[in-house]
Amino acid sequence: MNKQIKVFAPATVANVACGFDVLGFALNEPGDEVILQTNDSGEVTISKITGDEGKLPLNADKNTAGVVVKQYLAHIGSKQGVDIQLHKRMPLGSGLGSSAASAVASLFAVNELLGAPLSRMELLPFAMEGERIACGAAHADNVAPALLGGFVLVRSYDPLDVINIPFPQDLVATVIHPQIEIRTEDARSILKKSILLKDAIQQWGNIAGLIAGLIQSDHSLIKRSLEDVIIEPVRSLLIPNFDKVKKAALDNGAFGCSISGSGPSIFALSNSLAVAGQIASAMRNELKAIDIECDVYISPINKVGPRVIQSS
Repeated sequence: MNKQIKVFAPATVANVACGFDVLGFALNEPGDEVILQTNDSGEVTISKITGDEGKLPLNADKNTAGVVVKQYLAHIGSKQGVDIQLHKRMPLGSGLGSSAASAVASLFAVNELLGAPLSRMELLPFAMEGERIACGAAHADNVAPALLGGFVLVRSYDPLDVINIPFPQDLVATVIHPQIEIRTEDARSILKKSILLKDAIQQWGNIAGLIAGLIQSDHSLIKRSLEDVIIEPVRSLLIPNFDKVKKAALDNGAFGCSISGSGPSIFALSNSLAVAGQIASAMRNELKAIDIECDVYISPINKVGPRVIQSS
């Protein structure tokens, strides 16, 4: 008897200012949905993709959703045939972990279909391989929060060591996505290969301060620590009016404001939905001033990661 499952996986904010490639958190929206159905073909196929404007490949060997499912099935020694329908509910190239959401949704779905033989933490390396297909680097700062929920620290990649960080329950993210596209590969290629020791020391202090602020629910410490002196100064040059957008967020009550992932999305953190809404309006106005439209998402930190919407 063939089974079917529908799963949602969330968008994520990676880096979180000072935490390049090691920090990320999950959002309630946007995200991706997948429908997986078992069959007797012994193959992994992708029969349908929506919301991508025809940009993503249906070939399961070239699509993050297909690659992770194939690797998962090979790992557990299963010949199960699976068909995937992928529904993109978030913009591509947004800096919100679009490829991570697809990979995590498919991976979580196939694991659930087969009785959940692997834990979420055991699924993480497969999700990371999906990122390698998408952008050439198997980083975890998007897939880990998408899969585990919450605020996540990637302490080490070799060996892989990922930790969920406690955070203030009143934390709210405001995310705006300008209607421009920045490819992850391009945003990585402009980064400096070496940095000054004084900048590294300042960045280490900010990362430690942010982690401590989250754990202690110390809003003031979070605010002082949401500063990126290494990556943001370079990548912000790719985002029109970034400095004005950031100033608008800070002037309207944001603890901090920085680039989400590789951009062009920009996030700000605050401690109420009302303030988050004010921040969103102010940020949007700075982009409208130069005729750039944007999507706006306001979300508490998503604690659950992927979730089953329907199964049969």
